[in-house]
Amino acid sequence: MSSTPARDNGIFSRMASLPRSIMGEISRAMSDIGSGRRRRRSRNENELLSSSSSDFQFQPFEPIDPAAAVREDQWAFLESFERRYGTVHPFFYACRLMEVLKLAEHDKKLVFMYIHSPEHPFTHNFCRETLCSELVTEFLDVNFICWGGFSDSGEGMRMVATLRPASFPLCAVVAPAAGDSMAVLQQIEGPVSAAELVEVLQRTMEEQGLAFGSDRARQEEMLRADRRIREEQDAAYLASLRIDKEKEKLSNSTSITESIQKPVQALNSRNYEKPKNNSSVSKHSSKVNQNTTAAQNQNKGVPGLSQPTQILIRFPNGQRREQRFDCSDKIQAIFAFIDSLGMPGIGNYRLVSNFPRRVYGVDQMRMTLKDVGLHPKASLFLEPLPADL
Repeated sequence: MSSTPARDNGIFSRMASLPRSIMGEISRAMSDIGSGRRRRRSRNENELLSSSSSDFQFQPFEPIDPAAAVREDQWAFLESFERRYGTVHPFFYACRLMEVLKLAEHDKKLVFMYIHSPEHPFTHNFCRETLCSELVTEFLDVNFICWGGFSDSGEGMRMVATLRPASFPLCAVVAPAAGDSMAVLQQIEGPVSAAELVEVLQRTMEEQGLAFGSDRARQEEMLRADRRIREEQDAAYLASLRIDKEKEKLSNSTSITESIQKPVQALNSRNYEKPKNNSSVSKHSSKVNQNTTAAQNQNKGVPGLSQPTQILIRFPNGQRREQRFDCSDKIQAIFAFIDSLGMPGIGNYRLVSNFPRRVYGVDQMRMTLKDVGLHPKASLFLEPLPADL
């Protein structure tokens, strides 16, 4: 690994190529790291082990799943961070760093990595005033794939050993590179303000823009095409929805009218043939109407006709909205609900599920919630798209 360090106002910038095998070693080492301490046996325990060594039999143990340990560590970081600083923060992906690099490579974005050291004196103010500020949160959610971890456990501890920071908080901008490696594009150590952090990240993006320029242009063109298709599909969907509702209303009114007219016509015929039996005809007509109403009410309460799906939507400004849909509703219904809220600052966007990460956009508009795996309950993040698209 080669690097060219340069310090300016507490910011450590360097270009480095790290083998991706380092990331693989992190998960393999999780089962060996444990709590980081080795308990010392007492003298009595040593005597007991030596005296019973001939009778001792090793018991098989169940191996620890490294991937599961990493995921548990990532969820622990996210829950601890939100418990201390709230839910308004950059969208950290709760998965392995290798998986985040693959997501960044797929989306043609850089990775913003934050290593959290809870006991460091600079950490609290940095998280509250800088990392959780509205300026930094919106900038990172739009332009980066974010990942975080603890400095004393899991993959975060291995990155600390690799990057060797002189101070905390530690932030880094990394990107997937050729040859199964990753490149450290920027390393930021110590406290910085929200404006300074955004300035450094913006400069890093501009310096690396040539590398991603052609792919970015193709992506923007695809987004423009997606927007045109989405507008056309929105108009067609709303028109078909109005037609379906009118047909359903007409069908219901026709069936109710026919079900009422048939008993009345039969009663009128009987009344004409037997005019003296008026009281019995009146009672029969009332009974028929009651049976008709009871049958309609019974059909409305038949179970299984509707399967509710609970969707939690998280917005870039930290707000959350929960809405119930039917499992047969299409993805378009979620977009229509978000648009109906009229929330300021929301332009073009797409919906993203956390892990496993799935993107819901134009191609999924006609798919039902059950088909895409959002039934019976799911959580989605609204990811803004560039404003000029």
